Amino acid sequence: MRRRTRDNLIAGAVLVIVLVLAVGAQLAYFNGGPGTPKAEPSASATTTPTPSATPGANTGDVPPASLSEGRTWTGSMKLNDATLGFELDGAAAPQGVASTVSLIKKGFYEGLTCHRLTTGDNFKVLQCGDPSGDGSGGPGYSYGPIENAPADAVYPAGTIAMARQGGNAYSMGSQFFIVYGDTSIPADAAGGYTVIGHVTSGLDGLSAITSAGVEGGGQDGKPAVPVTMTAISVQ
Repeated sequence: MRRRTRDNLIAGAVLVIVLVLAVGAQLAYFNGGPGTPKAEPSASATTTPTPSATPGANTGDVPPASLSEGRTWTGSMKLNDATLGFELDGAAAPQGVASTVSLIKKGFYEGLTCHRLTTGDNFKVLQCGDPSGDGSGGPGYSYGPIENAPADAVYPAGTIAMARQGGNAYSMGSQFFIVYGDTSIPADAAGGYTVIGHVTSGLDGLSAITSAGVEGGGQDGKPAVPVTMTAISVQ
């Protein structure tokens, strides 16, 4: 009986360790390196790989926060056949909005793809804005800090937020994610995720993309329906 009790305790301890390692691997992958996700992690941070990003400092020629003008910007974007109206909050996220507005006005985003879709329960985002098309690219600079992150880690449907590397508040670039269903994304060591604005119209138009799911199945990866940003403007 004593031996059986000991064996049961050992088996239980091993199971706990395996579960902890599995969850840790998922979060590390999702918060960290480049590339299209291959795992199916629980809700966590989206990423914008910027290998040269230095924690605590901007890298490259970052547009000044003053370009956001501390005001609300209105715009529209077309993803395949879906046209989304949106607003960017230059007062709440001056650096994030300044960078995004600068890139839009330069035509940086037009023709780029949305390389990542998640379809898990309470975790529904479409990630776009990578010129490499695989999650590894950016605009040639990285910036911080994190701005306007929700204190409760809840990102309501329609939220537009900046992707970044896990644990690095100064790794934002051009990649952003659109929340198409209420989503919870736990903060990591660096904090939450910069919310730059929200979709004001047309969010339902993404259903043709999101309902098709992820290429090859699963809940996190390349959209089964290829997504291209054919137009985007702001004023």
